[in-house]
Amino acid sequence: MKTTDTPPSGADTAGIPEQRAGTAAGSAPASAKRGEGQVLNVFSHGMLVLWAVMVVLPLFWAVMSSFKTDADIFNTPWSLPGSLNFDSWGRAWSQAHMSEYFMNTVLVVGGSLVGTLVLGSMAAYVLARFEFPGNRFIYFLFVGGMSFPIMLALVPLFYVMDNMGLLNSIHGLILVYIAYSLPFTVFFLTSFFRTLPTSVAEASIIDGASHTRTFFQVMLPMAKPGLISVGIFNFLGQWNQYMLPTVLNTDPEKRVLAQGLVELASSQGYKGDYSGLFAGLVIAMLPVLAAYIVFQRQVVSGLTAGALK
Repeated sequence: MKTTDTPPSGADTAGIPEQRAGTAAGSAPASAKRGEGQVLNVFSHGMLVLWAVMVVLPLFWAVMSSFKTDADIFNTPWSLPGSLNFDSWGRAWSQAHMSEYFMNTVLVVGGSLVGTLVLGSMAAYVLARFEFPGNRFIYFLFVGGMSFPIMLALVPLFYVMDNMGLLNSIHGLILVYIAYSLPFTVFFLTSFFRTLPTSVAEASIIDGASHTRTFFQVMLPMAKPGLISVGIFNFLGQWNQYMLPTVLNTDPEKRVLAQGLVELASSQGYKGDYSGLFAGLVIAMLPVLAAYIVFQRQVVSGLTAGALK
């Protein structure tokens, strides 16, 4: 016995066009959102490309001009050098005493960077892990130090350094750099230490390790991304520092690179050794670029570690 299929009722057939209309109406906003997202994506990428050009083009032009002669810089400023001229680099390195300024900067920045990371990490670890009376007060003192203008402290700092016999000395400038960089370092690392798991430190204490050993052998290696990030930021700020050494370091033999570049520009007078000036600028710029290129992944991971955890 055959069974015949009954046709759908009028109510059912009437609902089919309505469903199709609803599907079409729902796809329209989705396609509109995709179109808006594509426009926004193109706009954001265009702004990033424009920003990259604005940053990279002056750097490339400075490097390119350092290999030119003074005549080529004025006659064809935007063209590539016909041949690599290293005489300007030799003049900047030896005659302009950039080699001495470079070594002074390495000593000052190297010593202050180590001191800042050691003292800042120890202070940040205590503020982040231990509760004691005045904890928040000390933390906010460091935060307030970030907002204090360094120009207001130059005159009293000069007299304090003079009374302590630290003016025109490498170690005196190292101490000032450490004090100048500690507020940001403590603020950054305190937030980073709070994201680290406490179970590892507790297990180390249970195993018999002291707080000092727990910090240096357990917690400090775990904070390596944060240390690298804040170290790069401090390195950039200390390497390019000009105000503090100008006021506190007036000895010509102990000048740093920022002072040397200003001296090189001002001592030229009307001679205009622009190729040597560009060479000195590139010499001062190369360590900063090299440090960021080498540690760029660690900087990004250190900045995002707290957000990811």
